Amino acid sequence: MINSIINRYLFKEMIPPFVINVMFFTFVFLLTKILDIINLIVNYKIGLSAVFLMLIYSVPHFLEFVIPISIMMSVLLTFLRLSADNEIVALKAGGVGIYGLLPPVFLFCLMGCLLTGFMTIYGVPWGRLSFKTLTYDVVASNIDIGLKERTFNDSFKDVMIYVNKVDLRNKALINVFIEDQRDKNIVSTVIAPTGKLFSEPDKLAFHLRLYNGTINQVDLKGRAVHSINFDTYDISLDLKKAVYAAKSSQKDEKEMSLSELTRYLQSAAKKDIQYYTALIAFHKKFSLPFACFVLGLVAVPLGIESSSSRRSFGLGLGLVFFLAYYLMLSAGWVFGEAGIYPPVIGMWAPNIVIGAIGLYLFIRTANERPIKIYPALNLLKMKFKR
Repeated sequence: MINSIINRYLFKEMIPPFVINVMFFTFVFLLTKILDIINLIVNYKIGLSAVFLMLIYSVPHFLEFVIPISIMMSVLLTFLRLSADNEIVALKAGGVGIYGLLPPVFLFCLMGCLLTGFMTIYGVPWGRLSFKTLTYDVVASNIDIGLKERTFNDSFKDVMIYVNKVDLRNKALINVFIEDQRDKNIVSTVIAPTGKLFSEPDKLAFHLRLYNGTINQVDLKGRAVHSINFDTYDISLDLKKAVYAAKSSQKDEKEMSLSELTRYLQSAAKKDIQYYTALIAFHKKFSLPFACFVLGLVAVPLGIESSSSRRSFGLGLGLVFFLAYYLMLSAGWVFGEAGIYPPVIGMWAPNIVIGAIGLYLFIRTANERPIKIYPALNLLKMKFKR
């Protein structure tokens, strides 16, 4: 009866910090897109509804990392408070050992594991596909987004466009270069100092009007070259085929569902970079949810061993462990993609390493033989100063 009361008490204590951490870290991650959002609203006149949907579709990708770190910080904050208020000492005096505090922690980590698993298996593919579809729909209504400065744009079939500068205010294009291969027998190269775009969003059609330029035509069949100067020259661009081809293009590994990844891995003819990338994405869907248990286990001894005066240092140490986990995961992605070592090692090694450290710290803390972290750090600090 007493244990059940303590378990419910600890579980309820971890929920408020978890909600706050999820909201805070999600907001921090969304801030990384704030410049792109402002650019879309101010320069391209994108509606707020489209921007809001883009943010919603980006959230699952953030949450697959936000939920594990929020689980860790929630457990850490809870045990930091218990330690600071001497409730850990009171529980020990009442006959409740450190091992007796694990059931609510593991239950809380299981909740985070299921949420993260839902995001990695279902949320991320849905978000990326929806974001991709919305992007093409927005581009279809405003082609200026697709025409980036000093970039070769090949969105249109057999037509390549290069623009040195885009004047968004006047809808003008400066120094335009176009290679038109829609006629199989004739390759046309168009060069113009200025141009303007006229769109028909309902028909997904665009008309590019160029001024005071030159057309160089190469007749492949007749083996002849023609050069034409013009005052105005109109080019019609059909976006229907480009948008349809982009939407129906093959999914990348981050857009594939679990079943699609499994089928691809089973049917892959050779083990190239794409195969290793898909294999990494497959293992990542399971290793990230399991990280909730690993990081939660590390948080328990860190919270118990931190005194109230060093609460901020305990939080910093928790962030260091998560940063170490993320760096190992990133290294595993890079080396696994290159085929240096099996992707399964790259995706699961961070869990094994951090889990082993957390288990070691927890056992020493439970046996009243804690590691003197702070004296060791002070000793290193003194050595460094010398």
